[in-house]
Amino acid sequence: MYTLNQIPSEAQIRKYLRRILFGKNVFCPDCRSRRVHVQGGRYRCKDCRIRFTLLSHSWLSNLKLPLETWWMVLWCWSCEIPVKQARALTKLSTVSIRKWFDTFREHLPKETHVLEHIVQLDEAYFKNMTLIMGKQKGTRNLAYDVIMGTAVQRHHAGYFLFRKVKPGSELWTDGAAIYKGIGKWWPVKHSRDIHKKFEFEHTSEIEGVFGNYRTFARRMYHHHWSINLEKYVREFCFRFSSPELFKNPLFYLTKSLTLGTTC
Repeated sequence: MYTLNQIPSEAQIRKYLRRILFGKNVFCPDCRSRRVHVQGGRYRCKDCRIRFTLLSHSWLSNLKLPLETWWMVLWCWSCEIPVKQARALTKLSTVSIRKWFDTFREHLPKETHVLEHIVQLDEAYFKNMTLIMGKQKGTRNLAYDVIMGTAVQRHHAGYFLFRKVKPGSELWTDGAAIYKGIGKWWPVKHSRDIHKKFEFEHTSEIEGVFGNYRTFARRMYHHHWSINLEKYVREFCFRFSSPELFKNPLFYLTKSLTLGTTC
C-alpha cells in the first residue's frame, strides 16, 4: 500500500474512532458505566465485567484490515475513486474493494425527501428493471423507486406520489401514459412536455440527473448490472443531495458509526 499525506496514522485513526464512538471518555457499551479498565488496547467494565474492544460493538466489529488500509479504502469511496483505481492504490482485490464499498453504502444514514412545490418526474429503463425518479425543481432533493420489470403502470406512479410528493405540488412530466389523469389519484397539478414536439422545459433538470447517474455508475463501478440498480441509485442520490457527507471520511463516520450497530 502507498503512503499518502491524506491518510492518518493508525494512532490518529484510533483517536478519531474512539472520539466518534465514545466521546471524551470510554464507557461500557452494555451498562454505560465509565468504570472501565484499559489494557493492551482492550477494555473491561469493572461493573458488569464484560470485555470489549474499540470497535466490537459497532459495524466495524469484524474489521480485519490494518486501520490505515481500511481508511484508504474509505477515502477512495468518499472521493469517488473508481474500483480499479482503488484496487491499484490499496493492493486489495476487486472483490474486497467492492465488498467494502457496499458496506460503506449500506451504512449511509436513512434519508427520505418528500418533494414539494414543483416536482419533475421521469423514468429510466434498464434490463428487467425501471427507475422512477423525481427532483424538486431548483433544489438538490431527489426521491426514487426501483421497480422490477419494464411494464410500468399508473399504480407505480401513484405509489411514488403517495409517499414522496407533497399534496398540492405541481408535477412536471414528459407526458407518458402512466401520468394521464394522475391528478385524480393524488392532489397535484400536472403539466407535461411533448418530446416529439421538442418540448423539454418541464423535464430538463431530471433528465440531467439521469445523465449524471449513468456517468457516475460507469465511472465509479465500470459496468452496470440491473441487480445493482437500487444500491447504486441510493448512493448517487446521497452524493447528489448530501455532498457534505463525502468531503472527508470523518464526516461520513460521524453520521454512520454508532455503538450497537454491529453486522
